[in-house]
Amino acid sequence: MNNITEITDFNVPELDIYARLPEVQLLRYHEPKPGLFIAESPNVILRALNAGYEPVSLLVERKHLDGQASEVISRCPDVPVYTADFDVLTRLTGFQLTRGLLCAMKRRILPTVADVCAGTRRIAVLENVMNPTNVGAIFRSAAALNMDAVLLTDGCSDPLYRRASRVSMGTVFQVPWTFIKTEADGQPRSYISMLHKSGFKTAAMALTDESVSIDDPRVLAEEKLAIVLGTEGEGLMESTIAECDYTVKIPMSHGVDSLNVAAASAVAFWVMGR
Repeated sequence: MNNITEITDFNVPELDIYARLPEVQLLRYHEPKPGLFIAESPNVILRALNAGYEPVSLLVERKHLDGQASEVISRCPDVPVYTADFDVLTRLTGFQLTRGLLCAMKRRILPTVADVCAGTRRIAVLENVMNPTNVGAIFRSAAALNMDAVLLTDGCSDPLYRRASRVSMGTVFQVPWTFIKTEADGQPRSYISMLHKSGFKTAAMALTDESVSIDDPRVLAEEKLAIVLGTEGEGLMESTIAECDYTVKIPMSHGVDSLNVAAASAVAFWVMGR
């Protein structure tokens, strides 16, 4: 294959996106146009390709050229492929590649909130969930448990960050999502009121004196419902809880008061997505 290049020099500019540019810089790589992101592992990359994302280059562990990476490579016949042994790639990137394959891909312009929510009945809203592993796990649960879309406030980790998309098993390329702005002209903006205007009832997951069980019949009977989840530790903002139509909780036992947000999301999606 003429598009495969052996890595002999770490300093060539083509490798900057893998070796020297953090994800925040990749995000702004073509500013003001959408930038780049790195997808990791064959399954994740294939789901991105199936969703129409455009590959820029591949970084492949040599032993996987004719194995796990072969289907991805065959799908990208004109895309440069850079290869070396495991130890070389680990030194280059600073981490061990999952299944020996990375792909730099072009981002796309994000859809509007209205476009993402059109025709949906059950959506998840993430407020300031900053851990990319949690974001990825929530997307995986959303895909598996009948959520129609995911909205994220601008304080959340980007679903296209390498770890988030990998943990999601590529479902970030299958579940419709976008960011929802919480400020306008430098002033706070209520995204809950925006959801209400779109016909959604809202359920905040939080432990308060007014919290009802997540399987409360009134909540489940809502035709259009947005379940709102907050970050670890601090949870949802008090103003968000106050604006929501319901405050819900997962009944606990053995003195446990709450679950990790990713685990809680899976329970919530299973109950509300039925």
